Amino acid sequence: MPDQSTTAAPGTLGAWAPKGQFVGGVWAQGAGAARAVHSPADGRLLATLPDAAAQDLDRAVAAAAQAQKGWALQGPVARARALKEAAARLRAHADELAMIDALDCGNPLTGMIFDVNLGATLIEFFAGLTTELKGETIPQAGGKLTFVTRQPLGVVARLVPFNHPFMFAAAKIAAPLAAGNAVILKPSEETPLSALRMAELIADLFPEGVLSVLTGGADLGAAICAHPGIAAVGLIGSVPTGRAVLRGGADTLKRTQLELGGKNALVICEDADLDAAIAGAVKGMNLGWTAGQSCGSTSRVLVHKSHYAHVVNALAQAFDAVQLGHPALASTQMGALSTRAQYEKARGFVQRAAAAGARIAAGGADAPVPAQGYYLRPTLICDIGPEAEIANQEVFGPVLCVLPWQDEAEMLGIVNGLDLGLTASIWTKDLDRALRLTQQIEAGYVWVNDASDHYLGAPFGGVKQSGLGREECLEEMFAYTEAKTVTLVPNAASGG
Repeated sequence: MPDQSTTAAPGTLGAWAPKGQFVGGVWAQGAGAARAVHSPADGRLLATLPDAAAQDLDRAVAAAAQAQKGWALQGPVARARALKEAAARLRAHADELAMIDALDCGNPLTGMIFDVNLGATLIEFFAGLTTELKGETIPQAGGKLTFVTRQPLGVVARLVPFNHPFMFAAAKIAAPLAAGNAVILKPSEETPLSALRMAELIADLFPEGVLSVLTGGADLGAAICAHPGIAAVGLIGSVPTGRAVLRGGADTLKRTQLELGGKNALVICEDADLDAAIAGAVKGMNLGWTAGQSCGSTSRVLVHKSHYAHVVNALAQAFDAVQLGHPALASTQMGALSTRAQYEKARGFVQRAAAAGARIAAGGADAPVPAQGYYLRPTLICDIGPEAEIANQEVFGPVLCVLPWQDEAEMLGIVNGLDLGLTASIWTKDLDRALRLTQQIEAGYVWVNDASDHYLGAPFGGVKQSGLGREECLEEMFAYTEAKTVTLVPNAASGG
């Protein structure tokens, strides 16, 4: 992808430029190597930013450890007040933050405005839960009192990916901060800019050191996982990265919260409302939000054999109609893939599928695109078997495969035959079948006659190798606390 920084291109960061690393409440130049941040949409240089190094991380952890206890002692109401003000400030800068993300990660501006507001909403949600960190009392004999309280872990780290840079940055600091922890946030090295701008906007609401934002690559991530001063690490990322986090935190027995990948199935039964199911399959790919770069995307459709040809043709027409374009343009329905690596990975999957005999019903690795950049047309792959690579491996891009089924047991075998289980979607008019399949499908979140939507307070997370723990709910906040049991025995000598 050529650097087009000297040509006119839609959208701009304006006068804003990153100040460096936000280390323990202070802006400083990172001690690591300089990293150039380019837009995947047109190649222009957005910023050059030195990475954080080990000494930066040490300073951030030391400042966090010093500030965290005071933050926790402020109490739930004060913490909620600070978080609500943070959400309000972020909403007030929604257009700016959305443009930063559109240019930095390639997702359409309209979707990134939604992301900013969603991130603010999740901050508000956890602000409202601060008083729900309740314990319990346990009955005892002889006047003894046993009770359980929840206390923050201390210093925690959140590692967030490139597909929703701002939304995840905002949302994933919310639960641990609400619980009274200090947070070290590491955005993806590919899309670090909106997290740094977020720190500029809200960090003064918290005691100095409670929030740090450090940017860098895999070395920084490994240092965070191994650091003895960090009590827990939460990751949104790929399965291999999740395994690396577990290995890296093993020596210090870190708490881990992992939301990992998925090769999620959307099942269309013979009695489904086909128009609704087809629209749901398009929606489930999140093309207009992330160009299909979403761990929850329903990227394999299993359709009853009686409807296979109709569904393939309708999906192909829908995919062909998606308008690709620069993410800063209002007319754009799908933007660029966020990174060169992801672009090349997705194209490689499509090329190998075609070489193996699959039919490319829409799009394809060589389909024309409207501009220079990491653009790949929405691609529909069909006439394959369940053993095909494209039916088993997560692409994390705008690539959907379609498989026919006739026997329900066979279909369930295909759906559950992978070591992944994040989401699934079932389309049927039969309530008994819907309830039966929701019980039998191995996934953490199952939609019936819907796809992709999340709901505040509804736990989100995977089974098998799609992750550990649940997010977007009270359980996420509890994951950043420790239960402490206390027993009081009356002092008989005191007479009291």
